[in-house]
Amino acid sequence: MLKQFTKIAATAALMATPLATWAQDFTIRATANSNENDEDYDGLVVFKNYVEAASNGRIAVELFIGTQLCETGAECLEGVAEGSIDVYISTSGGAAGIFPYIQVLDLPYLMSDDRVAEAVLSGDFMRTLRDKALEDSGDTIRLMTIGNTGGWRNFANTERRVQTPADMAGLKMRTVVADLPVQLVEAMGASATPIPWPELFTSLQTGVVEGTANGITDIMGMKFPDAGLQYLTLDGHSYMGALWWMSNENYMAMPEDLRRVVVDGFAQLQQATFASPKRKSIEAYEAFVAGGGEVYVPTPEEKAAFAEAAAPVQAWFRENVDGGSDMLDALLASVEEVEAEIATEYESDLN
Repeated sequence: MLKQFTKIAATAALMATPLATWAQDFTIRATANSNENDEDYDGLVVFKNYVEAASNGRIAVELFIGTQLCETGAECLEGVAEGSIDVYISTSGGAAGIFPYIQVLDLPYLMSDDRVAEAVLSGDFMRTLRDKALEDSGDTIRLMTIGNTGGWRNFANTERRVQTPADMAGLKMRTVVADLPVQLVEAMGASATPIPWPELFTSLQTGVVEGTANGITDIMGMKFPDAGLQYLTLDGHSYMGALWWMSNENYMAMPEDLRRVVVDGFAQLQQATFASPKRKSIEAYEAFVAGGGEVYVPTPEEKAAFAEAAAPVQAWFRENVDGGSDMLDALLASVEEVEAEIATEYESDLN
């Protein structure tokens, strides 16, 4: 919890330390339900280092990695709303129970690559999500930034190479316990089986499911090839957005100069989480192939066929998710604007 501390006179020893030239005014308690090998941890380390230095020690950042403060997305976000947790990172699925429209980030084939996704998530679309979440939470939960947690989701399976949607037919695909990914898998002609993450290895190993949709760092981190996962198709159907939430009450309790430091700290964190999966995926892909795995890159025509097969998911989202239609329109408008800017930059840079 952000706590106001009574200022005390600094000792001569403390005065010798640059970060102690101010008495500590605030403490930010930040949690990520992951581990120290994760992109989320990389981002938090960057955030902590920047905020503590830039505030000249007036803000301390305490990191709680794992489930020390809370276990589920709903529980953690409740802690943020109450102010007992200052900062929490969730996936779209982890926040969908409170903010269902946040699943717009999981809609397939809307953003084509890292350049587009990073520009979209650094712009006004994030502020649109922030304002909506503030309104719906009674001004208690503030979205600070959107980073990345694992690259892009791709289809992977134990049975065969998948080049087109037709190759998905009949595959038993694991999904998270949420409606949207079920809609996507079924649109591809596969059979959706919602399974909690901790049970996925055994489910692949025993044939309860034959495939999943994950990033390569998660696939290798969880040793899924040892469970038979051997075929990976780089269709890149959704960017694995990481939503960084903060207690709005505790954020607004800071003076403006320190709020600026926190905002800048989240900008640093965002850049770190954008970069981390790119670096880690290099080794992960090499290990996947070295272990006998096959990586297939769809042609532009094949990827267009995947996008066409998945198109009904957008209509489902508009009709069934509260606030979904407006949020999808906002995302599509942002993507169109970013793609136009990039096209202009190509026109200049290639000539």
